[in-house]
Amino acid sequence: MENYVVLSIETHLFFARIMKEHALFLEAGFPCKDEAWIQKADWFRQQFEDLLRETVRIGDGRINSSILKSDELVTEFTIPAENRTEHLSGIPIDSEISMMEKKLRAGCNREESREIIRMVHRINERAIRLLNGLIDFKESILREVGDGKLFNANYPLLIKHIIREAKLYRATVEELMQNKRLSYRNLRETEEFWNRIMMEHALFIRGLLDPSEVQLIDTADEFATEYKELLEMARRQDCRAMDELTKKSLQETLKYREFKAAGAEGILNCKIASIILPLLADHVLREANHYIRILECSCVG
Repeated sequence: MENYVVLSIETHLFFARIMKEHALFLEAGFPCKDEAWIQKADWFRQQFEDLLRETVRIGDGRINSSILKSDELVTEFTIPAENRTEHLSGIPIDSEISMMEKKLRAGCNREESREIIRMVHRINERAIRLLNGLIDFKESILREVGDGKLFNANYPLLIKHIIREAKLYRATVEELMQNKRLSYRNLRETEEFWNRIMMEHALFIRGLLDPSEVQLIDTADEFATEYKELLEMARRQDCRAMDELTKKSLQETLKYREFKAAGAEGILNCKIASIILPLLADHVLREANHYIRILECSCVG
């Protein structure tokens, strides 16, 4: 049961933050006239922020050290990016949560009380309900945008992208609630999922950079091509070749992390011309850090 508690907390510490930021990016992308859509996006932002806050409050001493070392929860850029994004967008962001996360301590061998287990179960149930609503909301945005009835500054592919991430989060929580653990049996599917996510990040970055940033655009194009090739390799190869593919995915993502970190710093310091919110730059960096941890655990295993 300790495994259930630890894995649930780790899942929400990463994904609840991702979801609240998805809602913020959608909210910031609506024209002022679409007040009802803005309010609904803001409601989801607040709900996932509350979920994250609740998880952080019980997370101290209940997570693996690898999670904290990976910088997938917060990076050196997260709090400055939140502050700058709040100033630019006018959307409130509770950076106190990020400060609390930076202080979290590792530990996952304690015997949990029934009350903690019940609290975690309630958080899981709440997450499922919120995710069902958020996925429906994202899909409705995609439909309305596709029908020419609604505008949002985010690409339709980006909306599809964040729908897939929300569905992964939901599937992870559902598996935890059903089996009290995660199987980790589908490494190939996990790599395919995150290689696609990384490829799409490169495509979005390329499209959101100012046209004058020729060198950065070319580099983003190169990463998109590299991840496309990794996806094609995965389709061609059998299970015996997966170890080599995992190593290549790790090598590529380590390089990609450096590019994203430099981008986050450059955008924060106003050295890169773009229409990328600072928090979006940090967001994609954290997702790369998350994927690197998964790949490193796979290579060690």
